[in-house]
Amino acid sequence: MPSETSKKACCLISEVLEEAGLDRRKARALRRQLLQGVVTLCQWQLARMEEEPAPAAAGKSSKKARKVSLD
Repeated sequence: MPSETSKKACCLISEVLEEAGLDRRKARALRRQLLQGVVTLCQWQLARMEEEPAPAAAGKSSKKARKVSLD
């Protein structure tokens, strides 16, 4: 039987995560929240792309600086 000091790396990692308060359920919830955030970000970016006007004619520059007021 192995002693306390010769545990496998996976067991040590599990213990560290457990001591930090991160169990399997919390890790799954965090992963789900992160993935939902990525999906929301992608949907927002797609919506922004759809509402932008079509690119200007080849001779015109559409990359003008614009003034934005801050509150």
